[in-house]
Amino acid sequence: MFKNKEGTGKRNLCGAKVAEFRMGAAEKMSQRALADKLQLEGIDLGKNAIQRIECGKRFVTDIELAALARVLHVTVDQLLAP
Repeated sequence: MFKNKEGTGKRNLCGAKVAEFRMGAAEKMSQRALADKLQLEGIDLGKNAIQRIECGKRFVTDIELAALARVLHVTVDQLLAP
């Protein structure tokens, strides 16, 4: 299995930002609500997958990243910013 060579041990760059934008929305969104909205976009992720993304334990595909940006009403660049 591919291991991330970066020293952080995280498997994605966007997880912390996903959590930040999810919780900072005008109406706070639960992980389940985010998963439901993603399913409407054709992305089959459950609450547990969202949790793993947010804590950096799950890789995020480019398709998932684009859908997350749409659902959270932010840009992909905002999700990838440090």
